[in-house]
Amino acid sequence: MMMNSQRWQQLMRSLQLQGNEDTCTALILAYSESHRHYHTCEHIHASLKHLDATRSLAENSDAIELALWFHDAVYQPYAADNERKSADWAMRFLQANACQQSLVDGVDDLIMVTMHNEEPKTSDQQLILDIDLAILGAPAVVYDQFESNVRKEYRWVPFFLYRKKRKQILYSFLNREHIYHQPFFASKFEDQARHNLNRAIKNL
Repeated sequence: MMMNSQRWQQLMRSLQLQGNEDTCTALILAYSESHRHYHTCEHIHASLKHLDATRSLAENSDAIELALWFHDAVYQPYAADNERKSADWAMRFLQANACQQSLVDGVDDLIMVTMHNEEPKTSDQQLILDIDLAILGAPAVVYDQFESNVRKEYRWVPFFLYRKKRKQILYSFLNREHIYHQPFFASKFEDQARHNLNRAIKNL
């Protein structure tokens, strides 16, 4: 099911919350901002689809789903605190709905781990990371469009600087012993992800 009001209402019912339709609308508008080319509603659609395929692996699938809705809600390519601001929005939402602090803290941790700069501490953190990185293991034509869209989001950066930074990011994934943590994602995406990353680096 796609990122839409119906999906949101299903999640709200599962969390035993009111509809919060205003937040759903605000999130969809955020992901529809004109400067976005990859971090869009389509990215959330794809992420939710991956979650639906692996829901049985999750300890708290509702927390993961809520984190996915919010994890790129604030996205400015020139900023370094997008995840923090996205997590803060999620925390304000959960606190306004009088949710348990354990859920607030858990969603905050799930969003912050998508910075991809630290090892996940729980299986749910592993799962959200694998979902977020599933694009790396997409078919070549889909991956190439991903790279093109990321470049569009950073079109204001001179190419020689973009190439240097982008290579560093791609190598940071390629040099890991394992890109994916969960066996489901590793078996499905690991080999293709390494092929895509090597090819993208050569093409830069």
